[in-house]
Amino acid sequence: MDFALSATAEDVTGRMWDFMREHVFPAEATYHAWRRERGHDDHALPPVMEELKAEARKRGLWNLFHHELAGLTNLEYASIAEITGWSPVLAPEAINCGAPDTGNMETLMLFGTPEHKAQWLEPLLAGEIRSGFAMTEPDVASSDARNIQTSIVREGDEYVINGRKWWITGSAD
Repeated sequence: MDFALSATAEDVTGRMWDFMREHVFPAEATYHAWRRERGHDDHALPPVMEELKAEARKRGLWNLFHHELAGLTNLEYASIAEITGWSPVLAPEAINCGAPDTGNMETLMLFGTPEHKAQWLEPLLAGEIRSGFAMTEPDVASSDARNIQTSIVREGDEYVINGRKWWITGSAD
């Protein structure tokens, strides 16, 4: 298998490294100091994150996770994900490629109704909101989806979800 990057991917990875060196790495101390000053229970987003997002958009480093949005293959995007791993707290969110948002955006792109897309996908793609993923339940090994005890039942035109989640990714955001 040929793992060589296309010219487009080479360009994007180069711009990503520049962004990391010029903006993300220098912002880490500011980000963490802001968090420390406010304490563990303050989940507000440090202002430096919005600055990073604006710079990423300006540099064309936004929503790189999806081939239709960025023009990268999955293999090529893996190079970007590897780079963001050098600053896992800041970089993925700064370029709007953080979990669970990317998976939720992909799901909405594939299966969302026009109403879902307007309400949830567009703000996620714009980086205006964050999303979550809830799977873990007490009393079962629910990391294995076959063990999930939560139920979903259709009632008329709506669905009712009954269950208890132990941990939800992104819930503080």
